[in-house]
Amino acid sequence: MPASAMKPLRVAVLADSDTRWKWGALTANRIAPREVRLDGYLLRGRATPTARQLGEVGVRADSLREVTAVEFLRAMGEESYDILVLALVGGGVQAMLHGLNRAWEDRPGRPVVVTGYVGVVYEKLADGLLLRHGADLVLANSRQDADRFRAVYEGVGAGADAVTEVALPFLGGAPYSGGNDPSAKQGRRPYTVVFAAQPSVPDSRRDRTYLLNRLVEHARRHPGREVLLKLRSKPGEHTTHLEELPYQRLVQRLDPPANFRLVYGHMGEVLDRTDLLVTVSSTAALESLHRRIPTVVLTDLGIREALGNHHFVGSGCLASWDQLDAGHLPRPDGEWVARQGVATGTTPSGAGTYETAFDTARERIGDLLARPGGLPPLSPYYTPVTAPGYLPGILARHHLGPDGTPLPGAPAADREPGPVRQIVRRAARGAYRHGVQRVAPAIRRMGEL
Repeated sequence: MPASAMKPLRVAVLADSDTRWKWGALTANRIAPREVRLDGYLLRGRATPTARQLGEVGVRADSLREVTAVEFLRAMGEESYDILVLALVGGGVQAMLHGLNRAWEDRPGRPVVVTGYVGVVYEKLADGLLLRHGADLVLANSRQDADRFRAVYEGVGAGADAVTEVALPFLGGAPYSGGNDPSAKQGRRPYTVVFAAQPSVPDSRRDRTYLLNRLVEHARRHPGREVLLKLRSKPGEHTTHLEELPYQRLVQRLDPPANFRLVYGHMGEVLDRTDLLVTVSSTAALESLHRRIPTVVLTDLGIREALGNHHFVGSGCLASWDQLDAGHLPRPDGEWVARQGVATGTTPSGAGTYETAFDTARERIGDLLARPGGLPPLSPYYTPVTAPGYLPGILARHHLGPDGTPLPGAPAADREPGPVRQIVRRAARGAYRHGVQRVAPAIRRMGEL
């Protein structure tokens, strides 16, 4: 066996938030054909994760640094990687694909470029997919997503070969063994109900207050249960989505009972003690279903695309707080669950188990790495010819010109920013967050008067 086949693969992950860093780093380890050396790059922006958020994610890298888009492209022109995972929003992926083409145009080889989605894809399907087109692999987290992704690409005449079915990389943990009868918890730890909050769903104060009140009321109705509000971030931190009305602030106006608590931390660790997972449409529902924990997707605010819970139509998990208060526990539909890439291998055929969900991606990457003569240039669907009124704006947001070249004056430093620049950056970021979380909601409320 050649020595090169024994060396760890060099893998880079570019992420723009804590959840995308988690997805990207875990995905990199799942899809690599052999052992990897992982270098992490955090794209500087409003959602750049804090040290606390990175620690909570619990994913380790051999190196990790914060960069601008132009700094990252420069690094990719100087470093040699085998695999690059772009864990970004769609516009970020598209900008990097064009920028990387420029960065690699004079190089004899390039890494395999991979991208995908952090969780459930319930909005902007065509927009997000076409912005990701051009990567060597566009990962789909389920059979259902793979079918939808191919249909979009084929429908616009773009190649669909890059679509590769995998599964969410962070599924796992021990299967739930507590049974469905809350009374069975007597003499053991309390029966635990967890509400998995989302930063932007729902987005109105009225709806978020309603959900919080119902959760607190559930705790009052069931004093023998432990009722937990699982939060994604602390006030002032940003994650993948903006959170203008943190539940931490809303709960300050209430007087919850002693069996109600706010919790942070790794979702898998929280699920270890969960007997009932409740959410509006969080990806945590898929993690819970994978472990066969009783799972409820709320219908109280309607089943609507804006909430994302329409994705769970047919799942058997839809229910309201009134039904939960009365003791109802939904039973998931096995076929629906299997199509989502979770709790797989439960059908008589046993096909498509989670343990083998990443095999196809590993094989495809192995083939691409071994391709004679290296890989051709990246070929995104969006070009100055196909989208002359759309693409330049996307590239400009990342300080790139229409051809992917860094614009004059683009922020790119050869060294760490000095003390003054660091202070200014922190102040600017704090001002932005204050504007998002305090000023903008106040202006909207004034507009409603």
